[in-house]
Amino acid sequence: MLSFIKNLFNADVKQLRQYHKIVDKINHLESKYEPLTDAQLRLKTAEFKQQLADGATIQSIIPDAFAVVREASKRVLGMRHFDVQLIGGLALTEGNIAEMPTGEGKTLVASLPSYVRALEGKGVHVITVNDYLANRDYDQIGQIHRFLDLTVGLNIPMMEADEKKQAYEADITYGVGTEFGFDYLRDNMAQDIADRVQRPYHFAIIDEVDSVLIDEAKTPLIIAGKMAADADLHHVAAMLARRFKRKEDFDFDDLTKAVSLTDQGIEKVEAAFGIDNLYDLNHQTLYHYVIQAVRAHVIFKKDVDYIIKEGKIELVDMFTGRILEGRTLSDGLHQAIEAKEKVEITEENKAQAQVTIQNYFRMYPHLSGMTGTAKTEEKEFLEVYGMRVVQIPTNRPKRRIDHPDKVFLTTKQKYEAMANEVEKRHKTGQPILVGTTSILQSEEVAKYLDKKKLKYNLLNAKSVEQEVFLISQAGQLGHITVATNMAGRGTDIQLGEGAHDAGGLFVLGTEKHESRRIDNQLRGRSGRQGDPGETQFFLSLEDDMYVRFAKEDVEKFQAKVKTDENGLILNEDIHELTERTQRIVEGSHFSMREYNLKLDDVINDQREVIYDLRNRVIAREGLVELLTTMVKEASDFVIYDSCPDDEIPENYDYERIQQTMNGLLLEPIELEHPVENRQEIFDLYKQPVEDLITFIENFETNERVLDMIPQVMLQHIDYMWVKHLEVMTRLKEGIGLRSYGQEDPMRIYQREGLQLFANAFQEVRRNIATDTTNFMKEIHTLQEANQ
Repeated sequence: MLSFIKNLFNADVKQLRQYHKIVDKINHLESKYEPLTDAQLRLKTAEFKQQLADGATIQSIIPDAFAVVREASKRVLGMRHFDVQLIGGLALTEGNIAEMPTGEGKTLVASLPSYVRALEGKGVHVITVNDYLANRDYDQIGQIHRFLDLTVGLNIPMMEADEKKQAYEADITYGVGTEFGFDYLRDNMAQDIADRVQRPYHFAIIDEVDSVLIDEAKTPLIIAGKMAADADLHHVAAMLARRFKRKEDFDFDDLTKAVSLTDQGIEKVEAAFGIDNLYDLNHQTLYHYVIQAVRAHVIFKKDVDYIIKEGKIELVDMFTGRILEGRTLSDGLHQAIEAKEKVEITEENKAQAQVTIQNYFRMYPHLSGMTGTAKTEEKEFLEVYGMRVVQIPTNRPKRRIDHPDKVFLTTKQKYEAMANEVEKRHKTGQPILVGTTSILQSEEVAKYLDKKKLKYNLLNAKSVEQEVFLISQAGQLGHITVATNMAGRGTDIQLGEGAHDAGGLFVLGTEKHESRRIDNQLRGRSGRQGDPGETQFFLSLEDDMYVRFAKEDVEKFQAKVKTDENGLILNEDIHELTERTQRIVEGSHFSMREYNLKLDDVINDQREVIYDLRNRVIAREGLVELLTTMVKEASDFVIYDSCPDDEIPENYDYERIQQTMNGLLLEPIELEHPVENRQEIFDLYKQPVEDLITFIENFETNERVLDMIPQVMLQHIDYMWVKHLEVMTRLKEGIGLRSYGQEDPMRIYQREGLQLFANAFQEVRRNIATDTTNFMKEIHTLQEANQ
């Protein structure tokens, strides 16, 4: 690991030297472009495009292209790119992650690579974390690109299909990451090629890349159809879950958040429903409802993971504290939470299409990103996405002071010390931002501030409408702001009049996050662009991170702990305990994401097969040839599958062969059995299958048949895919139990998943072949009758 870090550091130094040389060239070109008129500057875009068309490389035009963008920005926005912003732009153009602290102007940096890569004419996607930022960047940075004769599009939720298509046709498209992913899924559910909105992927720049590719990557993008939930079963399962006791009726792993029933728990379910074996295939649905009910009770906490608003469960984004508008948990989990909270049970979401964030963004040939914090996750970025993290120097020296953590024995002592610190600093007028990890915690902090009669702004998922305004006020003299995780991310906190002299923004964290990166994001709210500022974390050994991930270590530590009269721990090695715990948690989360990605890779391979087939169908190219291939493969498969190599001819499934083949063929054939070997069956059906293929090929110019084939194919493909996704979810749900049998769950999932897909795919080919040939037979019969 040490050599890995050392090599990356050396590579960074070398890379920055090369970037500085290119920046010198760009600066030298400034005098060349300043005298040009607006029209002359605009013409440079066409010149660059022609150079690329004539064989020039992106690298060769970068100095001039960057110089042109800088000049355009000066004229349009009155903003001149600093040298460090040019360096950030170079890192992005090469497909790296530019790590730039808050306030260094990442938004303006994106104007450079987006312009250069848009010159290739294949489209650039600039991806943000919310609609507000997408609109802001489209309006602001889009002015530079429009000035330089490039088209700019905006892709946000609730747009009409033709508006989306126009947005994707633009040279540069701004939008929210999830919406790009959902458009991909919707395009692969389209019934006609004209209904698709996206074009092939080329280059993407992801703002807050760590938030999009790591924090949000735990949850796949799912397009779901509504189906009625069994409300009574959800309520009964919730009633059972309320009575269940941990370690007696169920096991819960704090680290992985995995839930499983114990033998006693299984017996209670079987007794409640009057069944003999909960794991019987016939009771798969019942097991699913019960395990979801237990998850809802154990994993999901009110006012942490969700809130109840107007009688509805609203999910909360744990990384931003925002409500996830319109988002619901799939596969009955949302309804399990509704049953737990005794609110109205809504319809369940049944997945019709899904993709993980990782597998979606890996489809871009060129991917880059920006954030203030990514270096701690560089290994993951490199392994999963092939992106290096380049730390960009700051424009002005950092003046922020990061004080050592203060760790207390109890939560009460921590909050009392926090309130005293806020009161002390407030008297000097210093603006204060108190960062919390949940709504509950932010409201707890508020109680302690109320006791001190301190005025403050409370910013959490319940007040998100005021988010931008409240965050912008956080740097004003004498202001106190209490905010959940990274609320207002993407909005700079600028110091108001007099705030510099009062010491700048003081950021006080009330709990360590499960990732050092998110702690650094909170710290990064202070000390922007060389401003003064201070940060400090106030912790307690009762904090969630210590309780969940360092229980034994904390118990050992408490035996030698030394404190002052306020409960502040004086032992120097407390900081080592904190850092070690965070590293353990980070490793655990990385392993979980890696494991889930491996599971999804199985689905991803299958999705590629299905989407490739759909693409061929909606393109309507070679439909008859595709159909005849399906007929041949369906007939071959049923014979091979019914006559396995390890079976004697007497045990072949003759009935299945005859039934399937007679459903396909022009005329039924009697299969006399037993035969001497499998080849005899192939010989029997060889000519009838060839006759059927010839019969199908005769319809190659029949418009009615050609219109019908895609409809039948898509109907069967889509039905099979929805059904298969549900089967794979159930397989994944029970796969952890297999580890008790000394088998690797991943291998089982891969093997059984492949078998399930092969069976489903063969079934869909057979159904398509049967339905289309039967339709052709009907057409043929009608034609003969009319002659």
